[in-house]
Amino acid sequence: MATALPPPYRFTWFDWFCLWYPPGWLILFNRHWQHYKPDPDGWFWLEYGLFLVPGGFYLALALRWLRLGGRSPRPFARAYDPDYQLAFRQEVLTPIVHCYFRATLHNSEQLPEKGPLIVAMNHAGMCFPWDFVGLGILLSQKKQWVIQPLAHTMFFDHPWLAWWLPAGWMQAMGGVRAESRAFEQAIADRAILLYAPEGVRGISKGWRQRYQLAVFDPSFIRLSIRYRVPIVPVLCWGNEHLHPLAVNLSAIARWLGLPMFPVSPLTLVFILFPSMGLWAMRTRLRYYIQSPWQPWVDNAGTSHRLAYQQAESLRSCLQSLLNQLSDD
Repeated sequence: MATALPPPYRFTWFDWFCLWYPPGWLILFNRHWQHYKPDPDGWFWLEYGLFLVPGGFYLALALRWLRLGGRSPRPFARAYDPDYQLAFRQEVLTPIVHCYFRATLHNSEQLPEKGPLIVAMNHAGMCFPWDFVGLGILLSQKKQWVIQPLAHTMFFDHPWLAWWLPAGWMQAMGGVRAESRAFEQAIADRAILLYAPEGVRGISKGWRQRYQLAVFDPSFIRLSIRYRVPIVPVLCWGNEHLHPLAVNLSAIARWLGLPMFPVSPLTLVFILFPSMGLWAMRTRLRYYIQSPWQPWVDNAGTSHRLAYQQAESLRSCLQSLLNQLSDD
């Protein structure tokens, strides 16, 4: 159940500075959270200041570790809080999405009036999923929808991420674990879900395959048919430039338990400023809405073979549109 929120977050000069200085985005995320939620294990002021100087994040990490008595931040299970999601969206994400990523929504007249829906979008960038964030912001503003993203499990319980984002942040923001049981439960609950049919293969495919859609997982087709939930395909153009020239070192990623380990000319900057893990290169994110699709009209069954064929058909349609945009 959502709890009553404090007064709206008021930006200080320091917050505006963090908004426009790349290593400060992580500070802004955590400060905003601490305004609304108790976070005794979170970052402190001195530690925030260290984020902003080369190599200072490592000293801040050591100071926080000592302050916590030589342990990691405690895990904290939280329920979805749509009020906090709305506050964070309006007060932090909207200026980033509109002013920095210059996100625009095209063909919005094709959107249905209400959910439930599976909004299926191509995924790329090899960084924090700003392409998903941007689409969620634009759809929420256009239709006043409450939107939940299907998110990689690392955003919920990876021990490294506990040092970046507050414990329980992804749950409070409405994230749904990218696991079959959680995915099906969200569909059964008639949610409006953002979903990447390419999965991890999409975001980790790297610069050389940036205009090549990976194979679509057919599970969303089967769930759409089972629960009679329409699919709204969306093509995102520009997300390939969120982390340009990056390659994925998959062996290191597996060893670290991460979905990807990107290496690019920006790697040295990230080593000096690890707080920039939330940052991405400035690009123009454009979202092209396609006609809603009801796969059960063409497929009364839910067999894996038929679902795979329909998923491949959808992938081919979006790939054709992507090819047209890349040729322009």
